[in-house]
Amino acid sequence: MYNMSTPQGHQGPQGHQGHPQRWLILGVICLAQLTVLLDNTVLNVAIPSLTRELHAATSDIQWMINAYSLVQSGLLLTAGSAADRYGRKKMLMAGLALFGIGSLTAGLSHSTGQLIAARAGMGIGGALLVTTTLAVAMQIFTPEEQPRAIGIWSAVNALGFATGPLIGGFLLGHFWWGSMFLVNIPVAALALVAVVALVPESKDPRGDRPDLFGALLSTVGMAAVVFAIISGPLHGWTSPRVLATAAVAVLVLGAFAFWESRAEEPMLDLHFFRDRRFTGAVAGAVLLSFGMTGSLFLLTQHLQFVLGYEPLEAGLRTAPLALTVVLLNFTGVAAKWSTRLGTPLSIALGMVLMSAGLVTIAEIDTNGYAGTLLGLLLIGAGCAVANPAMAHAIMSAIPPEKAGVGAGINGTLAEFGNGLGVAVLGAVLSSSVASGASLSAGLGAGQLVGAVAVLVGGFVAAGLLRRAERAAA
Repeated sequence: MYNMSTPQGHQGPQGHQGHPQRWLILGVICLAQLTVLLDNTVLNVAIPSLTRELHAATSDIQWMINAYSLVQSGLLLTAGSAADRYGRKKMLMAGLALFGIGSLTAGLSHSTGQLIAARAGMGIGGALLVTTTLAVAMQIFTPEEQPRAIGIWSAVNALGFATGPLIGGFLLGHFWWGSMFLVNIPVAALALVAVVALVPESKDPRGDRPDLFGALLSTVGMAAVVFAIISGPLHGWTSPRVLATAAVAVLVLGAFAFWESRAEEPMLDLHFFRDRRFTGAVAGAVLLSFGMTGSLFLLTQHLQFVLGYEPLEAGLRTAPLALTVVLLNFTGVAAKWSTRLGTPLSIALGMVLMSAGLVTIAEIDTNGYAGTLLGLLLIGAGCAVANPAMAHAIMSAIPPEKAGVGAGINGTLAEFGNGLGVAVLGAVLSSSVASGASLSAGLGAGQLVGAVAVLVGGFVAAGLLRRAERAAA
């Protein structure tokens, strides 16, 4: 039996070839990951149908979308810790089962309340899947192969972003809105069977006791952070709701840090933050997510409200970004670049390319698609290099037996940066328009702010990682 329950299974001795079926297993976990990613984007195109058929109010629609992200983001650290303790294969299976059951319930819902509850249940499954898929990938590949494996895993993220609106539009054009959830069931079932048959079990051999209080604090704290970010643009950043939620987030996360620093068996070892590799990758990951997600949020508005494309047409025109990521990662080209350049330079180069792409979209040919296409290709090339390098830097800075926690940290940073990027760059757009600028100018200003954030993130991460490498040498 192929035993992956020890750190040596992760690192591998010299010449170790990894799990004999590692590439097939990677395909299985990528299928599971794709299911979650599609669900993150597919619901947006169904808003008119849900409003009409379920008589959903605006607040109902917001909760249908946010219930999933709130639960998933709140549970990422807890899910990663549970995977390390109880077994990553077990948690991967549990995630697929929960996601499938939630999808069935959502597809057959007859009221907004049922659909919101089902989406929350899907968020639990999604948190387990996001953390376990990356953790399993780190366990079954040798260190030499991990950059390419993580590159493929990252490319699936981009593929889900690009194809979600297209699949949603197709299903809505031929079936009723529930089909968008029911289509998850055969995919989840197939992935579950494959996981049972192929994926090896792996877990922390020390078997630490569960940090239940830490799990509670992290879940409440992160959910409060995301809720405050989501509520800001709608209710105002100085509204009592946002300020109160933000205060709860600060207090609870402060209590979490205090507890973790003193717990005998903490869920999140705060000593990780003393590692410059870890802190560099963390800083870069937050600013990368902030700039990219916020800027792409503005880009969809630019395509629809400035250039006049329908939602499905706008989705098709953002596809070159994801296709570039998929092409460079699946062929291994991006992994070869990263190997030759090293992690710090790979992150710096990737984020410079992404920043240049955002500037291109903001400044070149703002009334046509040519400048946007060039910008998307630059962003795609940058993402293909920087995203896997950033994820690998975070995971490599954490002991192999804590791979689930590492994946949880990676996912939490992405969720935090995503929400903050949409909120802040959306506020830049609103303030620009309110001050008399045109919508096009406001969108361009937001893109430039995103470009600066990405560029700063690249240099901060590269600088800290370079210092860590010199210190280690």
